[in-house]
Amino acid sequence: MKFNLLRKVFVFIGILLSLVCIHNVASAQPYPNRPIKIIVPASAGGGADFITRTISNQLGEYLGQSIVVENKSGASGTIAAEFVAKSPPNGYAVLMAQSTSTVIAPHLYKSLNYDTLKDLAPVTQVAQMPFVLVVNSKVPVNNVKEFLAYAKANPGKLNYSTSGNGAGSHLAGEMFNSATGAGMVHVPYKGAGPALNAVVAGEVEVAFIPIVNALPLVKEGRLKAMAVTTIGRSLAAKDIPTLAEAGLSGYDINTWFGMFVAANTPPQIIEQLYKETARAIRQPEIRDRFLREGADPIGSTPAEFSALVKTEFSKFAKVVKDSGIKID
Repeated sequence: MKFNLLRKVFVFIGILLSLVCIHNVASAQPYPNRPIKIIVPASAGGGADFITRTISNQLGEYLGQSIVVENKSGASGTIAAEFVAKSPPNGYAVLMAQSTSTVIAPHLYKSLNYDTLKDLAPVTQVAQMPFVLVVNSKVPVNNVKEFLAYAKANPGKLNYSTSGNGAGSHLAGEMFNSATGAGMVHVPYKGAGPALNAVVAGEVEVAFIPIVNALPLVKEGRLKAMAVTTIGRSLAAKDIPTLAEAGLSGYDINTWFGMFVAANTPPQIIEQLYKETARAIRQPEIRDRFLREGADPIGSTPAEFSALVKTEFSKFAKVVKDSGIKID
């Protein structure tokens, strides 16, 4: 009897040790050992979706695993950001964030279920897409200097369209007003399409339009481009000057796209994701496709991207507070 009991104890211990060994072997498997999911905070066809799908096949090849792109749109990208922030910190759920959900939304929404600086770990800035300050073709100006003179000669009479309260284009307009005293009046529309159509049709005089949407209309003569909103000229439109060149020192706003994982993800996983993503971005066919769509390829290190996120987070906190922007 005692012998049988002892044998059962040894068998049980053996099973436990086997399970521990299996677990340790599985845990020791190199990353990645299964498909990686990239969460896009917008519907199919948008900027973040385009960026993700452009690099996904090449990135998957470099990592040796398939990349699954999953769209989780809604609430200015905060639904997707929260999903990744609350995912296991193992590198298998990656957020392709836009600046809106990570450095702007936290200052617009009273309560979010994640903290960008505490719950998300920056991996790399993949690309950036400047806005272009454009005016309707009938507005009698051809550069920023003439535009500012015209605005000050017509105080409160220039209206600028945006896709809605709190949108990047809205903040761009408020930053411009603050820096120049232009006194433009904000007119929010329900979406980027109506906002763009409004300035083309002359319902409003001014808009800050993503460069990919602005360039075709500028080439057709339906809009006039004054300047891009980034510190440096866009690689996709090197002939358009910057607002900084026009005297607005330090003016810098764009829609950037960057990869994040959940906080506490092992540094070696973050480093691997960064290196292979940057490697994919450097491929000529991917770089060229980015540029054709108005996106400047970046591929920054985790440290560089982390510094950008912190700087932008503080900057937009001030912009939102000073302008009094509120989400309806």
